[in-house]
Amino acid sequence: QVQLVESGGGLVQAGGSLRLSCAASGSSFSIRSMGWYRRAPGKQRELVATMSSIDNTNYADSVKGRFTISRDGAANTVYLQMNSLKPEDTAVYYCAADHSYRITYMAAVPYWGNGTLVTVSS
Repeated sequence: QVQLVESGGGLVQAGGSLRLSCAASGSSFSIRSMGWYRRAPGKQRELVATMSSIDNTNYADSVKGRFTISRDGAANTVYLQMNSLKPEDTAVYYCAADHSYRITYMAAVPYWGNGTLVTVSS
């Protein structure tokens, strides 16, 4: 089993920044790709960013240029640096991990964290 624990969420004003962290534990040696998804109030869960085993990245159009995903391989931790935050970024952010080289479909992701709430005030 793989456990994912997110941290770093909180309340921030529009235009501000936050950095989310997600630490993998358990059978984390088998994890090759990781990512971030979010669920805004009243909406479905959606892609934020993913990172493959060779550090290729994929971002949702809504966060390109503002968010950056990175990973500390030694610590098996993935980060999401969020800059220029907007009220529409308000959501619960979920860490995701996969045994595959890259995350393809959200529905196929086997491991999820419990989420961390990010609230952006206007």
